[in-house]
Amino acid sequence: MASVTSLASTVDQRIADALSAALPEAGSASPLLRRSDRADFQANGILALAKQLKGNPRELATRVVSALTATDAEADGPSDGPAHADQTVPDLIKDIEVSGPGFLNITVTDRAIIETLAARAADSRLGVPYAEQPGTTVIDYAQPNVAKEMHVGHLRSAVIGAAMVEILEFTGEKVIRRHHIGDWGTQFGMLIQYLIEHPHELDHKSGSGDSNSSGGSGTDTSVDGETAMSNLSRLYKASRALFDSDEEFKARSRDRVVALQAGDEETRAFWQRFVDESKIYFYSVFDKLDMEIHDADVVGESGYNHMLEETCRILEETGVAVRSEGALCVFFEDVKGPDGNQVPLIVKKSNGGYGYAATDLSAIRDRVQSLDATTLLYVVDARQSLHFKMVFETARRAGWLNEKVHAVQLAFGTVLGKDGKPFKTREGETVRLEDLLDEAVERATAVVQEKAEKSGLSDQEITENGWYVGIGAVKYADLSTSAVRDYKFDLDQMVSLNGDTSVYLQYAYARIKSILRKAGDTEPAARPELALAPAERALGLHVDEFGEVLAEVASSYEPHKLAAYLYQLASHFTTFYDQCPVLKAETPAQVENRLFLCDLTARTLQQGLALLGIRSPERL
Repeated sequence: MASVTSLASTVDQRIADALSAALPEAGSASPLLRRSDRADFQANGILALAKQLKGNPRELATRVVSALTATDAEADGPSDGPAHADQTVPDLIKDIEVSGPGFLNITVTDRAIIETLAARAADSRLGVPYAEQPGTTVIDYAQPNVAKEMHVGHLRSAVIGAAMVEILEFTGEKVIRRHHIGDWGTQFGMLIQYLIEHPHELDHKSGSGDSNSSGGSGTDTSVDGETAMSNLSRLYKASRALFDSDEEFKARSRDRVVALQAGDEETRAFWQRFVDESKIYFYSVFDKLDMEIHDADVVGESGYNHMLEETCRILEETGVAVRSEGALCVFFEDVKGPDGNQVPLIVKKSNGGYGYAATDLSAIRDRVQSLDATTLLYVVDARQSLHFKMVFETARRAGWLNEKVHAVQLAFGTVLGKDGKPFKTREGETVRLEDLLDEAVERATAVVQEKAEKSGLSDQEITENGWYVGIGAVKYADLSTSAVRDYKFDLDQMVSLNGDTSVYLQYAYARIKSILRKAGDTEPAARPELALAPAERALGLHVDEFGEVLAEVASSYEPHKLAAYLYQLASHFTTFYDQCPVLKAETPAQVENRLFLCDLTARTLQQGLALLGIRSPERL
């Protein structure tokens, strides 16, 4: 496996070398290279450099062009004439011209494009390099609550987090998944007490299931998730009704909370039943979402209980936290309430109970000290930004976060309905995540069915593809939006064959696979000697950007940029397909070269979609 230097990087280095040769006084100035609609690339760095050197930018640009072409000309002997702005570097640059106040417009050769793509095609990773200094990232995502149904609000953390896991791992980062489920709290006193008094409420027939959950959990899945959630919902409603109406039961429930926190064996055993039952449900939903969740990665709030007291002691002894009205608090100069007083982060309450902050800070200690994390990535709702800002600052003051270990919140916005308001059912209730996914698959299956006659899909393929397209549509709608922004959940748009949708990308991939099948014995082959049509050049240059896009996405935690790249790739392919006959090209060599472009585009689409957690059916 060998990484491939992109054309942009190669051109950038050539221009930088020419800058140093022509203008040594400039030091290591950057060419500021970018893609351009006037040529393949444009270098803008000379404008800023001219201000620094107090020179004429067009004259400086002409000197850079002369230095660039002189390097290549040395092999052929000295030139008697002056350097011109339209000289070339035959192996790489077809044309370079000074434009406007001092821009350099650069067009690369057709040969350079195809040879670079051929190197990518020869590598199973498409020439994408590994990160130069990979670390260990602990990513906290997909955090449902025990004994509660998953709703539309749980979608974004799961989808965005799973995509970042795949992207970071692909770049060589060691990734440790953590699902910080809500499995602790006072509500469990009520639930456990009710179950003790009604011991058969969670009973169900146990089949001979294989005990594997999503991704291989050890939780029994002989019971389906719907049944598990039905049991939990029924029990929760019954216990809540009794809690609200029976003072004696309420008192017993509160005593049960104390027993749970004290580690009473019987109470903990009943609590574990709730956790196990909930996991059956969680894993069934994640399976439907086509996500792998491993039981070992599920470390809920309860997993840090043994650390809470020590965390509080360390914070108090080091002076990071102080006592205020009986509570252990951390204060911040820039966090104040409407009255102008500082709003603290409460680590331990005045009644001795622990706040969420104690658990989150204990988790940071564990992830840094036990898991050797260099980055902590939290995929959590933007509405929790202030809480995590305070938690991270507290951890920094305590020394758990420092120049070697940093924490980042990948904040996400809200899922809205078509009306632009928070997504609710007609009755005003929160939308169940399972219902939403089922409807997406149903809509997508109808789209696939409509196209099935032309593609000749079997009933099984229609069912499978309906799932791939439906789940892909939900994920892509989320991932194609900048995470911090709210987005409207519109299934009609999501499963559309037109526009920026996963269905459009999947159909582009399936179209390419169809072309390759129809090619029969004719194999894709790179032909660097051929001239390329404009649409071929545009497609090839875009394919070449894949590695650089992934590097940016991995460093900035912005998967929407990968989605945007893939949509542009599919759009470039559509233009190529419309303008450049593939199987009916003018010569056999041109057929092979266009098949080569098709094949590499398909591989890039498939890899990119896989990193977003979206499947690519070969026939649609």
